[in-house]
Amino acid sequence: MAAEPPTALDVYRARARLRGRVAHTPLLPAPRLAQLSGAEQVLLKLETLQPSGSFKLRGATNALLCLDADALQRGVVTASTGNHGRAVAWAARAAGVACTVCLSSLVPEHKAQAVRDRGAAVVRAGSDQNAAVTEALRLASEHGLGYIPPFDHPDVIAGQGTLGLELLEDATELDTLLIPLSGGGLLAGVALAAKTINPALHIVGVSPERGAAMIASLAAKHPVDVPEEPTLADSLGGGIGLDNRYTFALAQQLLDDVVQVSEAEIARAMRDLYCHERLVTEGAAAVGAAVLARGGVPGGGRRVATIITGNNVDMEHFTRIVNGESVE
Repeated sequence: MAAEPPTALDVYRARARLRGRVAHTPLLPAPRLAQLSGAEQVLLKLETLQPSGSFKLRGATNALLCLDADALQRGVVTASTGNHGRAVAWAARAAGVACTVCLSSLVPEHKAQAVRDRGAAVVRAGSDQNAAVTEALRLASEHGLGYIPPFDHPDVIAGQGTLGLELLEDATELDTLLIPLSGGGLLAGVALAAKTINPALHIVGVSPERGAAMIASLAAKHPVDVPEEPTLADSLGGGIGLDNRYTFALAQQLLDDVVQVSEAEIARAMRDLYCHERLVTEGAAAVGAAVLARGGVPGGGRRVATIITGNNVDMEHFTRIVNGESVE
């Protein structure tokens, strides 16, 4: 039987569970983005300062801590486009639990190596995220491992939601929040928590133009598959699952707007965040900034925040992007 959808109470319980295990990350004012967008204030939530380098540590740690003792003794397995796998590996190592991470061939090798560096085993499986999930589920079934889904699970969603609690408590007058959108675990958790505190908050999901599965699913009014394409925002790759149980419904319920950004806009945002805010970001982390750099704020908000979700980027590639390498 499927677990019940997460509630705001689950998010508060996750915060108590995660205390001392994840960082309460700061908000950085971004005056240049405020100027470009016409907003009164733009704030950047720096999840790059999590020990694993991304927000994924929240959901991964919460989900791992919710597993039963037998599963933890046998070990855990997951599938990932990179950051979730790294976060599960980090959480597993902290708990003294064996970990296997399934990655498709689209996941950059530097992200696979970062998983290995945390002591986890890496299994390459297929050419897209769906194939990696299938392999992870097979391993979980055959070996009795605890499976930690990358996004579509109440414990993962609740863990990500702790970010929303922090944000709304630290920025009480916020009226617009831009959230990178892929499978919807971050969006679902953060929006659930944030709208519990401020129901009037305008929530905007931002995806790359390439492979925006959640946006296509929302347009179709049911989960759909889309071709998975290479993108600078590789952490936002992968489908939402045709049997999606939680994040699609929560996205339908909580999203006010969706926006897509091009590869050129993502690259420009990565450069601007580095040059003006001294931030190293992966492509997925820059999509909210890319929207604001266009000029204007979706919904017309004046006090805006976006989540800088991670910095797990190959530095040679990042340097080329910062130096103006074409991505068209």
